[in-house]
Amino acid sequence: MTDQRYFYGTGRRKSAVARVRVLPGPGGIIINGKPAEEVLTTPSFMAAAQAPLKAVKMAGAVSVVARIEGGGISGWAGALSHGISRALVVMDESLRQPLRSGGFLTRDSRVKESKKYGLKRARKAPQYTKR
Repeated sequence: MTDQRYFYGTGRRKSAVARVRVLPGPGGIIINGKPAEEVLTTPSFMAAAQAPLKAVKMAGAVSVVARIEGGGISGWAGALSHGISRALVVMDESLRQPLRSGGFLTRDSRVKESKKYGLKRARKAPQYTKR
């Protein structure tokens, strides 16, 4: 580690973008100025956000401060996980292998398909009647 105050990583998922700072020392996860438990209310979203920290056994060893914009709660959890992973790699290059094998460094590129002209949604057509 260097004498840097924090380590930065950007995470993306769906249309959410998380700007994440990882600081040495215990302190939990803060999202947009609130504790993560208030923002990511579902236990599965909390688990997804904390997964990279648990994979490298640093859950209580670092503090995470994040600014997240766009998307919804599901996208926020995925973007936060991606951002934490990238910041951990900047902090300690030896963490790259366990994070890569856990799939935390790969950006999940699935986004909502856009609506098409003449259809109700991306692929749902109006009901057909023969007349």
